Formats: sequence, structure tokens, C-alpha cells
Amino acid sequence: MTLYPHQEEALKLTRNLKRVAYYYDMGLGKTFIGSEKMVEIGNRVNLLICQKSKINDWKLHFETYYPNIFVIDYRKSQISAEDIVLYSAHSTVVVIINYELAWRREELTRLTEFTLILDESSMIQNPTAKQTRFIIKKLHEDSCILLSGTPCGGKFENLWTQAQLLGVDMTKREFEENFINFEIIKGFGGFPVRIVDRKNPYKNTEYLKTVLRANGAIFMKTEEVMTLPEQRFINIFCPITSDYRKFKKDRVLELEDKEFVGSTSFSYRLGLRMLASGYSKLKLEAFRDLISSTSDRLIVFYNFNHELEALKKIAQEQDRPISVMSGNLKDLRAYETEANSITFCQYQAGAMGLNLQKANKMIYFSLPERSELFEQSKKRIHRIGQKNTCTYYVLQTASSIDQLIYRALEKKQDYTDELFRKELNYRED
Repeated sequence: MTLYPHQEEALKLTRNLKRVAYYYDMGLGKTFIGSEKMVEIGNRVNLLICQKSKINDWKLHFETYYPNIFVIDYRKSQISAEDIVLYSAHSTVVVIINYELAWRREELTRLTEFTLILDESSMIQNPTAKQTRFIIKKLHEDSCILLSGTPCGGKFENLWTQAQLLGVDMTKREFEENFINFEIIKGFGGFPVRIVDRKNPYKNTEYLKTVLRANGAIFMKTEEVMTLPEQRFINIFCPITSDYRKFKKDRVLELEDKEFVGSTSFSYRLGLRMLASGYSKLKLEAFRDLISSTSDRLIVFYNFNHELEALKKIAQEQDRPISVMSGNLKDLRAYETEANSITFCQYQAGAMGLNLQKANKMIYFSLPERSELFEQSKKRIHRIGQKNTCTYYVLQTASSIDQLIYRALEKKQDYTDELFRKELNYRED
């Protein structure tokens, strides 16, 4: 295995450190950097926590490049912590488990003197989440490797938990006092609510980066080490439907197989998003026209299960091989083998970590509300190994919530409930 110069540099900069973070842009090969650092640290027991969709990829990575390492997929394993230690007497062991399941495996708290690897460490941003508390408070690692292309999604307030694992000696309150500006607004019922200042959210940002670097964090963007092909974004606008207009006005709509009731801010916003996408015959027609115009390998991002079923039906009508990355299914066989395949990716399952650079065309059938997912999804095709211009087709229902969401994503902002109420002049009764 030959590392790229920027990967060698990462290991050189963190040599002899036992707590490190490689905040490298998506596509720069954090998997290889992390595994090589794990080998350098040299613990016989290693616990790797990642997204469920990445477990098989990590398992294959170690089996391919480190055949002497014993890999355990711990999702269904009945092996005890004591057995893991016994195995480690004969071979280096890597135990792999997903975030959602790890906190339920109390026996992992009995492991000591091991290296903890967190792939997509942004998954522990919320300090009150069970998976975060388990990792921060209950595990007893003696070394730690954090890997993420978007460690906080541009929100520095979400870095505190990762800073704790690196050994930054600040309480959450001290962290916020040093780096975050807050404002007080009136919440529901007129009660004061503290939120991050919208105009001037952060302070001492260079000092924050200095603190993190001093504790083993390395930052790198793609443009610092290589030139990737051009990215082109093409907006395709679809007419608004009468169903969308009716629901927007009345907040109630009955279709043949679905009833929409916008009684809360969330249900109203969700209904508008669905009616602008999967329940829009006009957008589905635009999708049909788009895929019929090319026989190239395509990646399609979507949000909801009903969208997937409608999109698959259109693809099947055109005899296109199909792959799916969703919460229920990971099947990339058509993507790997068929040059005219269409791969449907649900954001939560496919936006992070996948290598899809065999394709250079991506369709956004519907958009996510989280900027991090949008930025990550773009990198699935725009990464090391891509030699062709990457083209992104963004389907939007005109004069709808689609355009409001895309406007926020272009600014690298989440589309929040606050923005929704402001832009649509929505008022809850």
C-alpha cells in the first residue's frame, strides 16, 4: 500500500501522539490515514465506531490491506470483552460496530488499553445523545483517532465533544465563553431562549484552531493537495402543482393514498417538501426526461421512501439497472458493474463515506435540510480518482419550499424551522 504525500504528511505531523483528529476534506483518504495511525499506535485491541452503512467497507479495508489483523463485526457478535482480550494475545483485533448500537453494548466499557477510532466523528456532536455520552463518559480508551470531513458542519459549538476526546481541558461552558457568541430571543410563550448569534456567531476562531492543532487535530481541504475536476450545477425548474398550492393555503390535503395535515410547523413543512417532490407528477416527469437523455451511470439523492418507489418505477420502465443505498438496503452491484446504472441514495445512508467516483453525474431529486448532508453528498463523485467534470442536476419545484431550501444550502446553512416560518410567513394557531 502506497500513501499519497498528503497522507504521509498527516502521519508525520501527528507522530507519537495518541489522540489525533484528521479533519480532511471528503475524498482525501481518511480511511488509510486512520488505519495507518492505528497500526503506528500499536494497541492490540482497537474499537472502530462508524455508520452502519460503512461497517462492511471498513471490514473489507482491513481484510484487504491488513490480512494479519483479526476483524470482528460486532453487530451480532456474542463475543465478550474478555474474549476480545484473549484474541488479542494472538493477533491485533479490530472490533467494528455502528454508533446506534455501540451504546447498547455495555460490555465494551470493560475494555481497557485500546484505541478508539470514530469514523465521521461528527456523529457525536450532541453531548446529550446516548451514543455521545456512552463514548465520552463510559469508554476507557488510552488513544483516540477521529476522522471527519465535516467535523461540525460549520457550527463550532458542536466541536466541544470531539475536543474532549482530544484532551482539550475546557468545560462546555468555558468552550462556549471562549468561542461562541449568543443572543437572547423570545421563544414560544414569550420565554427567553439563548441561541447562537445569527449575525456574528463565533469569536477567536483562529485561537480555536490553534487549540485543536495543539491537541492533535489536522485540517486539510482538497484544493490544498490536488486539483479535482470542475463541478457544474444545473438547476431544472418544474412547475408548481395545484396540490401544493392547495396545501400551502389550507394546510390540509387529501390524496388517494395520503392525507396531509399541517397542524404544526414540522408537519406543514414536511407536507410541502413531499408535495414539491415525490408527490409532484411534474417533477417525476422531469426526472423521467432527464434520465432518458443520457445512458451514463447516474447517482440520485432523495429523502423519503415514497420517492424511492416512484423513482425506481421510472428507472425500471427504461430498463436501467438499479442500485440502492438506504436505511434498509445497501446494494451497489449495478453501480459497480453496469455503465448505465442508476444508484439511488437516501441522504442519511449514502451522503457520507461512499466512493462513487465511477459516476460523474448526480441528480438531486429532493434536497436535505442539513447543509452537512448536502456538502457530503457532493463529494461522493468529486474525489480522488475522478477524472471527468462533475455535473449536478438540481430538480426544484418553482416558487416552492425547494427554492428556499436550496438558497440556504448554497450559503452552507441548514434550513431551520426559524427560516421556514420567516420565509413562508407561517404562523401556528
